[in-house]
Amino acid sequence: MADHPRFGPAGMPLGFKLLKQPVTEMPRYLRSEGLDSFEYQMVRWGPKPQIRQEIAENLGKNAVEHDVWMTAHGSYFVNLTSMNTGTLEASKKRLLACVQGASWMGAHIVVFHPGAYSGRPREQVFETCATAMEEVIESMRSMSITKVHLAPETMGKPSQFGSVEEVLALCERIDLTEPNVDWAHLHSRERGRFRKIDDVRKVMDQIEKRLGTEALRNLHCHYSHIEFTDKGERRHHNVDRKEYGPDFKLLAQLIAERDMKPVIACETPNLDIDAVRLRDMVLQELRSRGKA
Repeated sequence: MADHPRFGPAGMPLGFKLLKQPVTEMPRYLRSEGLDSFEYQMVRWGPKPQIRQEIAENLGKNAVEHDVWMTAHGSYFVNLTSMNTGTLEASKKRLLACVQGASWMGAHIVVFHPGAYSGRPREQVFETCATAMEEVIESMRSMSITKVHLAPETMGKPSQFGSVEEVLALCERIDLTEPNVDWAHLHSRERGRFRKIDDVRKVMDQIEKRLGTEALRNLHCHYSHIEFTDKGERRHHNVDRKEYGPDFKLLAQLIAERDMKPVIACETPNLDIDAVRLRDMVLQELRSRGKA
């Protein structure tokens, strides 16, 4: 559990890439910007970890030294809702590779996209995904990996499996899981869901009711402004693109009001720059309530 609200980029910011330093130096770089979380991207990984164990362990050591909260985003090539046995088995291997890498670097969770409905009944899709996740968890236990949690993500298109209800149901049923709430995805999935503070509050209340106060308080989130169509998400945008939502101030107010300590991974194009802006909005809300 994080001890305070934490903010950082989902991936390596451009400024860090221009320095041409090894990824192990990322925690130091983020700390210099006043950020304290980092979501390592494993989005192109195959059935084996695509980072050397030594490098991953050094990244984790540096994260501890600089008090940077480590998480990871799993492979985009994971599909735990597929009816194709070969696809399902390959997906589980890819997710396990990500879990292994995350364990090496001391990451707390592996976020992943569960899959799609593909015209099948939602109940059937849920059972396929839940069974596959349970098998992955069983394999994790056999590998003695129990400190890494799987984090199914709320998805941004109505065609994708990953509504709030579905993600929470997975986490209720399966051990070693927690939700990853992508506020932009939920906003686009329902064509502009978050227009006022009560719209955000309803989701938070749902999480607290289903998973408990601690689950809500320590929520892992993705955030960006997002462009969408009738089919759902189209592309992520920076925080200063005011024509797009959701408005982070709504979330910031509730984080302060409910004494939440979330980890918020910024997914805008300006990864670290906007992460600082999000952090400052929450700090402003905390100060206005005498909590900072």
